[in-house]
Amino acid sequence: MATIRKRPTGKYEVQIRRKGFAPISRSFHKHSDAEEWARFMETQADRGALPTPLKVLDQHKVKDLLIRYRDEISIKKRSYNSEKYVLDNLIKQPFASLSLAEITTGKICDYRDMRLKEVKAGTVRRDLAILKHAFDTAEREWNIPIRENPLNKIAKIKPQAGRNRRLSEDEYTALQDALAQTHNPYVMPIIRFAIATGMRRGEILQMQWKDIDFNAKTLHIPVTKNGHARTIPLSSYALAVLHEQTKRKGKKHKRVFPLTGNGFQQAWERLRDRAGLHDLHFHDLRHEAISRFVERGLSVPEVALISGHRDYRMLFRYTHLKPESLVDKLG
Repeated sequence: MATIRKRPTGKYEVQIRRKGFAPISRSFHKHSDAEEWARFMETQADRGALPTPLKVLDQHKVKDLLIRYRDEISIKKRSYNSEKYVLDNLIKQPFASLSLAEITTGKICDYRDMRLKEVKAGTVRRDLAILKHAFDTAEREWNIPIRENPLNKIAKIKPQAGRNRRLSEDEYTALQDALAQTHNPYVMPIIRFAIATGMRRGEILQMQWKDIDFNAKTLHIPVTKNGHARTIPLSSYALAVLHEQTKRKGKKHKRVFPLTGNGFQQAWERLRDRAGLHDLHFHDLRHEAISRFVERGLSVPEVALISGHRDYRMLFRYTHLKPESLVDKLG
Protein backbone atom coordinates (compact mmCIF):
# COMPACT_ATOMS: atom_id res chain seq x y z
CA MET A 1 0.00 0.00 0.00
CA ALA A 2 1.01 3.64 -0.43
CA THR A 3 1.71 6.05 2.42
CA ILE A 4 1.96 9.82 1.92
CA ARG A 5 3.40 12.11 4.57
CA LYS A 6 4.56 15.69 4.65
CA ARG A 7 8.22 16.19 5.50
CA PRO A 8 9.60 19.10 7.57
CA THR A 9 11.04 20.49 4.34
CA GLY A 10 7.51 20.94 3.00
CA LYS A 11 7.77 18.15 0.44
CA TYR A 12 5.38 15.18 0.28
CA GLU A 13 7.05 11.76 0.53
CA VAL A 14 5.33 8.70 -0.94
CA GLN A 15 6.37 5.23 0.20
CA ILE A 16 5.18 2.05 -1.50
CA ARG A 17 5.34 -1.19 0.45
CA ARG A 18 4.50 -4.62 -0.94
CA LYS A 19 5.32 -7.98 0.62
CA GLY A 20 8.38 -9.55 -1.04
CA PHE A 21 9.61 -6.27 -2.51
CA ALA A 22 11.92 -3.60 -1.20
CA PRO A 23 10.15 -0.34 -0.20
CA ILE A 24 10.07 2.36 -2.90
CA SER A 25 9.86 6.06 -2.03
CA ARG A 26 9.81 9.38 -3.84
CA SER A 27 9.26 13.04 -2.86
CA PHE A 28 7.07 15.70 -4.53
CA HIS A 29 6.43 19.40 -4.05
CA LYS A 30 2.66 19.04 -4.60
CA HIS A 31 0.32 16.69 -2.76
CA SER A 32 -1.62 16.07 -5.99
CA ASP A 33 1.54 14.86 -7.73
CA ALA A 34 2.28 12.56 -4.81
CA GLU A 35 -1.22 11.05 -5.02
CA GLU A 36 -0.97 10.54 -8.78
CA TRP A 37 2.39 8.75 -8.51
CA ALA A 38 1.10 6.62 -5.62
CA ARG A 39 -1.88 5.47 -7.72
CA PHE A 40 0.41 4.66 -10.65
CA MET A 41 2.83 2.62 -8.53
CA GLU A 42 0.02 0.70 -6.86
CA THR A 43 -1.28 -0.22 -10.32
CA GLN A 44 2.21 -1.36 -11.27
CA ALA A 45 2.37 -3.45 -8.10
CA ASP A 46 -0.95 -5.10 -8.95
CA ARG A 47 0.47 -6.01 -12.35
CA GLY A 48 3.63 -7.45 -10.81
CA ALA A 49 5.71 -4.78 -12.49
CA LEU A 50 7.59 -3.50 -9.47
CA PRO A 51 11.40 -3.76 -9.62
CA THR A 52 12.61 -7.12 -8.37
CA PRO A 53 14.53 -6.84 -5.10
CA LEU A 54 18.16 -7.88 -5.29
CA LYS A 55 17.74 -10.46 -2.51
CA VAL A 56 15.39 -12.43 -4.78
CA LEU A 57 17.79 -12.29 -7.74
CA ASP A 58 20.67 -13.35 -5.47
CA GLN A 59 18.97 -16.71 -5.02
CA HIS A 60 19.54 -17.65 -8.67
CA LYS A 61 22.95 -18.32 -10.24
CA VAL A 62 23.53 -17.98 -13.97
CA LYS A 63 24.91 -21.53 -14.10
CA ASP A 64 21.75 -22.90 -12.48
CA LEU A 65 19.73 -21.25 -15.24
CA LEU A 66 22.01 -22.73 -17.93
CA ILE A 67 21.92 -26.22 -16.42
CA ARG A 68 18.12 -26.17 -16.36
CA TYR A 69 18.01 -24.87 -19.94
CA ARG A 70 20.36 -27.67 -21.05
CA ASP A 71 18.39 -30.41 -19.29
CA GLU A 72 14.86 -29.20 -20.10
CA ILE A 73 15.04 -27.21 -23.34
CA SER A 74 18.13 -28.21 -25.32
CA ILE A 75 17.57 -31.92 -24.81
CA LYS A 76 14.42 -31.66 -26.95
CA LYS A 77 16.30 -30.23 -29.93
CA ARG A 78 17.87 -32.14 -32.82
CA SER A 79 20.96 -30.01 -32.25
CA TYR A 80 21.21 -31.17 -28.62
CA ASN A 81 24.68 -32.71 -28.87
CA SER A 82 26.30 -29.56 -30.26
CA GLU A 83 24.24 -27.24 -28.05
CA LYS A 84 25.08 -29.27 -24.95
CA TYR A 85 28.78 -28.79 -25.75
CA VAL A 86 28.25 -25.01 -25.91
CA LEU A 87 26.23 -24.91 -22.68
CA ASP A 88 28.73 -27.07 -20.80
CA ASN A 89 31.43 -24.60 -21.79
CA LEU A 90 29.31 -21.60 -20.76
CA ILE A 91 28.62 -23.18 -17.37
CA LYS A 92 32.37 -23.29 -16.69
CA GLN A 93 32.89 -19.57 -17.41
CA PRO A 94 33.48 -17.15 -14.49
CA PHE A 95 30.31 -15.17 -15.24
CA ALA A 96 28.21 -18.32 -14.74
CA SER A 97 29.05 -18.30 -11.03
CA LEU A 98 27.47 -14.85 -10.64
CA SER A 99 23.92 -14.40 -9.38
CA LEU A 100 21.22 -12.79 -11.50
CA ALA A 101 21.67 -9.70 -9.32
CA GLU A 102 25.37 -9.53 -10.22
CA ILE A 103 25.33 -10.44 -13.90
CA THR A 104 25.64 -7.44 -16.23
CA THR A 105 25.98 -6.75 -19.93
CA GLY A 106 29.61 -5.83 -19.28
CA LYS A 107 30.36 -9.30 -17.88
CA ILE A 108 28.92 -10.91 -20.99
CA CYS A 109 30.92 -8.54 -23.19
CA ASP A 110 34.10 -9.56 -21.38
CA TYR A 111 33.33 -13.19 -22.22
CA ARG A 112 32.53 -12.26 -25.84
CA ASP A 113 35.82 -10.39 -26.30
CA MET A 114 37.82 -13.22 -24.76
CA ARG A 115 36.05 -15.80 -26.90
CA LEU A 116 36.63 -13.84 -30.11
CA LYS A 117 40.38 -14.24 -29.55
CA GLU A 118 39.97 -18.04 -29.50
CA VAL A 119 37.35 -18.89 -32.13
CA LYS A 120 35.67 -17.42 -35.19
CA ALA A 121 32.95 -14.79 -34.96
CA GLY A 122 30.27 -17.21 -36.13
CA THR A 123 30.97 -19.50 -33.20
CA VAL A 124 30.66 -16.63 -30.72
CA ARG A 125 27.40 -15.53 -32.35
CA ARG A 126 25.95 -19.01 -31.76
CA ASP A 127 27.18 -19.03 -28.15
CA LEU A 128 25.51 -15.70 -27.41
CA ALA A 129 22.29 -16.71 -29.20
CA ILE A 130 21.96 -19.78 -26.97
CA LEU A 131 22.77 -17.72 -23.88
CA LYS A 132 20.18 -15.08 -24.81
CA HIS A 133 17.48 -17.69 -25.36
CA ALA A 134 18.27 -19.24 -21.99
CA PHE A 135 17.67 -15.88 -20.24
CA ASP A 136 14.50 -15.27 -22.27
CA THR A 137 13.17 -18.73 -21.38
CA ALA A 138 13.90 -18.19 -17.68
CA GLU A 139 11.92 -14.94 -17.68
CA ARG A 140 9.00 -15.96 -19.90
CA GLU A 141 8.44 -19.60 -18.99
CA TRP A 142 10.03 -20.22 -15.58
CA ASN A 143 8.89 -16.99 -13.86
CA ILE A 144 12.43 -16.17 -12.77
CA PRO A 145 12.31 -12.41 -12.09
CA ILE A 146 15.06 -11.24 -14.43
CA ARG A 147 15.05 -7.44 -14.54
CA GLU A 148 16.42 -7.32 -18.09
CA ASN A 149 18.13 -9.82 -20.34
CA PRO A 150 21.82 -8.77 -20.16
CA LEU A 151 22.27 -9.69 -23.83
CA ASN A 152 19.62 -7.30 -25.14
CA LYS A 153 22.04 -4.38 -25.31
CA ILE A 154 24.96 -6.25 -26.85
CA ALA A 155 25.57 -5.32 -30.47
CA LYS A 156 25.23 -8.25 -32.85
CA ILE A 157 28.48 -9.63 -34.20
CA LYS A 158 28.68 -9.13 -37.94
CA PRO A 159 28.44 -12.43 -39.84
CA GLN A 160 31.54 -13.70 -41.56
CA ALA A 161 31.74 -13.86 -45.32
CA GLY A 162 30.54 -17.25 -46.54
CA ARG A 163 33.17 -19.82 -47.45
CA ASN A 164 33.76 -20.35 -51.15
CA ARG A 165 36.03 -23.38 -50.73
CA ARG A 166 35.74 -25.94 -53.50
CA LEU A 167 37.44 -29.28 -54.03
CA SER A 168 39.85 -29.51 -56.95
CA GLU A 169 40.60 -32.67 -58.91
CA ASP A 170 44.12 -32.78 -57.46
CA GLU A 171 42.73 -32.54 -53.94
CA TYR A 172 40.26 -35.35 -54.61
CA THR A 173 43.14 -37.47 -55.88
CA ALA A 174 45.10 -36.65 -52.72
CA LEU A 175 42.18 -37.91 -50.60
CA GLN A 176 42.10 -41.15 -52.60
CA ASP A 177 45.86 -41.61 -52.22
CA ALA A 178 45.60 -41.06 -48.46
CA LEU A 179 42.92 -43.73 -48.31
CA ALA A 180 45.58 -46.44 -48.41
CA GLN A 181 46.28 -45.81 -44.72
CA THR A 182 42.62 -45.61 -43.71
CA HIS A 183 41.07 -48.61 -41.99
CA ASN A 184 37.51 -47.30 -41.99
CA PRO A 185 35.77 -48.64 -45.13
CA TYR A 186 32.96 -46.08 -45.02
CA VAL A 187 34.94 -42.85 -45.19
CA MET A 188 35.52 -42.62 -48.94
CA PRO A 189 32.03 -43.85 -49.92
CA ILE A 190 30.56 -41.15 -47.67
CA ILE A 191 32.78 -38.52 -49.30
CA ARG A 192 31.75 -39.66 -52.76
CA PHE A 193 28.08 -39.71 -51.80
CA ALA A 194 28.32 -36.20 -50.33
CA ILE A 195 29.77 -34.86 -53.58
CA ALA A 196 27.07 -36.67 -55.57
CA THR A 197 24.11 -35.46 -53.53
CA GLY A 198 25.09 -32.32 -51.58
CA MET A 199 23.67 -33.89 -48.43
CA ARG A 200 24.81 -32.83 -44.97
CA ARG A 201 26.96 -35.15 -42.89
CA GLY A 202 24.18 -35.87 -40.39
CA GLU A 203 21.71 -36.66 -43.18
CA ILE A 204 24.12 -39.13 -44.77
CA LEU A 205 24.91 -40.89 -41.50
CA GLN A 206 21.20 -41.24 -40.63
CA MET A 207 20.27 -42.54 -44.09
CA GLN A 208 18.44 -45.91 -43.98
CA TRP A 209 17.98 -48.55 -46.67
CA LYS A 210 14.19 -48.35 -46.35
CA ASP A 211 14.29 -44.72 -47.50
CA ILE A 212 15.92 -45.60 -50.85
CA ASP A 213 13.79 -46.43 -53.89
CA PHE A 214 16.18 -48.00 -56.38
CA ASN A 215 13.46 -48.30 -59.04
CA ALA A 216 12.46 -44.64 -58.86
CA LYS A 217 16.09 -43.64 -58.19
CA THR A 218 15.14 -41.44 -55.25
CA LEU A 219 16.04 -41.07 -51.60
CA HIS A 220 13.67 -39.81 -48.90
CA ILE A 221 15.30 -37.76 -46.13
CA PRO A 222 12.80 -37.68 -43.22
CA VAL A 223 14.90 -35.71 -40.72
CA THR A 224 16.67 -32.55 -41.86
CA LYS A 225 18.32 -29.52 -40.30
CA ASN A 226 15.43 -27.18 -41.11
CA GLY A 227 12.77 -29.67 -40.04
CA HIS A 228 11.32 -30.19 -43.55
CA ALA A 229 11.58 -33.69 -45.00
CA ARG A 230 12.52 -33.95 -48.65
CA THR A 231 12.90 -36.56 -51.40
CA ILE A 232 15.82 -36.15 -53.78
CA PRO A 233 16.74 -37.76 -57.12
CA LEU A 234 19.84 -39.93 -57.21
CA SER A 235 22.37 -39.72 -60.01
CA SER A 236 23.94 -42.82 -61.53
CA TYR A 237 27.11 -41.96 -59.56
CA ALA A 238 25.20 -41.81 -56.26
CA LEU A 239 23.44 -45.09 -57.06
CA ALA A 240 26.78 -46.72 -57.83
CA VAL A 241 28.03 -45.79 -54.35
CA LEU A 242 24.93 -47.37 -52.81
CA HIS A 243 25.24 -50.54 -54.88
CA GLU A 244 28.83 -50.88 -53.70
CA GLN A 245 27.55 -50.74 -50.12
CA THR A 246 25.08 -53.55 -50.75
CA LYS A 247 27.94 -55.71 -52.06
CA ARG A 248 30.16 -54.86 -49.07
CA LYS A 249 27.76 -55.53 -46.20
CA GLY A 250 24.44 -56.20 -47.86
CA LYS A 251 21.57 -54.68 -45.89
CA LYS A 252 22.63 -56.08 -42.54
CA HIS A 253 22.29 -52.69 -40.86
CA LYS A 254 19.28 -50.37 -40.96
CA ARG A 255 21.58 -47.48 -41.82
CA VAL A 256 23.56 -47.39 -45.04
CA PHE A 257 26.65 -46.08 -43.26
CA PRO A 258 26.55 -47.44 -39.68
CA LEU A 259 28.93 -44.92 -38.10
CA THR A 260 28.52 -42.48 -35.23
CA GLY A 261 28.98 -38.80 -35.94
CA ASN A 262 32.07 -38.65 -33.76
CA GLY A 263 33.54 -41.81 -35.28
CA PHE A 264 33.19 -40.49 -38.80
CA GLN A 265 34.51 -37.03 -37.86
CA GLN A 266 37.70 -38.52 -36.45
CA ALA A 267 38.20 -40.75 -39.50
CA TRP A 268 37.55 -37.81 -41.85
CA GLU A 269 40.01 -35.54 -40.06
CA ARG A 270 42.75 -38.20 -40.15
CA LEU A 271 42.21 -38.79 -43.88
CA ARG A 272 42.09 -35.07 -44.66
CA ASP A 273 45.26 -34.34 -42.69
CA ARG A 274 47.15 -37.22 -44.31
CA ALA A 275 46.16 -35.74 -47.67
CA GLY A 276 47.59 -32.39 -46.57
CA LEU A 277 44.20 -30.64 -46.87
CA HIS A 278 44.08 -29.17 -43.38
CA ASP A 279 41.76 -26.29 -44.37
CA LEU A 280 39.13 -28.54 -45.99
CA HIS A 281 35.88 -28.96 -44.07
CA PHE A 282 33.50 -31.82 -44.77
CA HIS A 283 30.76 -29.23 -45.27
CA ASP A 284 32.80 -27.84 -48.18
CA LEU A 285 31.78 -30.96 -50.10
CA ARG A 286 28.20 -29.67 -49.94
CA HIS A 287 29.40 -26.41 -51.52
CA GLU A 288 31.15 -28.42 -54.20
CA ALA A 289 28.11 -30.56 -54.98
CA ILE A 290 25.68 -27.63 -55.18
CA SER A 291 28.06 -25.66 -57.41
CA ARG A 292 28.35 -28.67 -59.72
CA PHE A 293 24.55 -28.91 -59.96
CA VAL A 294 24.38 -25.31 -61.18
CA GLU A 295 27.28 -25.84 -63.60
CA ARG A 296 25.37 -28.78 -65.10
CA GLY A 297 22.51 -26.43 -65.92
CA LEU A 298 20.04 -27.20 -63.13
CA SER A 299 17.77 -24.29 -62.25
CA VAL A 300 17.72 -22.72 -58.80
CA PRO A 301 14.39 -24.42 -57.87
CA GLU A 302 15.78 -27.77 -59.02
CA VAL A 303 18.94 -27.32 -56.96
CA ALA A 304 16.86 -26.22 -53.96
CA LEU A 305 14.77 -29.39 -54.22
CA ILE A 306 17.94 -31.46 -53.87
CA SER A 307 19.76 -29.34 -51.30
CA GLY A 308 16.74 -28.59 -49.14
CA HIS A 309 17.22 -24.81 -49.12
CA ARG A 310 13.97 -22.92 -48.55
CA ASP A 311 15.61 -19.51 -48.84
CA TYR A 312 17.22 -18.94 -52.22
CA ARG A 313 19.47 -16.28 -50.71
CA MET A 314 21.10 -18.97 -48.57
CA LEU A 315 21.42 -21.20 -51.63
CA PHE A 316 23.40 -18.50 -53.45
CA ARG A 317 25.89 -18.50 -50.57
CA TYR A 318 26.57 -22.17 -51.27
CA THR A 319 26.87 -21.77 -55.03
CA HIS A 320 30.31 -20.82 -56.29
CA LEU A 321 30.76 -21.29 -59.99
CA LYS A 322 34.09 -21.73 -61.71
CA PRO A 323 34.50 -19.00 -64.37
CA GLU A 324 35.88 -21.50 -66.88
CA SER A 325 32.62 -23.46 -66.70
CA LEU A 326 30.80 -20.52 -68.35
CA VAL A 327 33.10 -20.22 -71.39
CA ASP A 328 31.10 -22.61 -73.59
CA LYS A 329 27.85 -20.88 -72.71
CA LEU A 330 29.23 -17.50 -73.72
CA GLY A 331 30.45 -18.82 -77.08
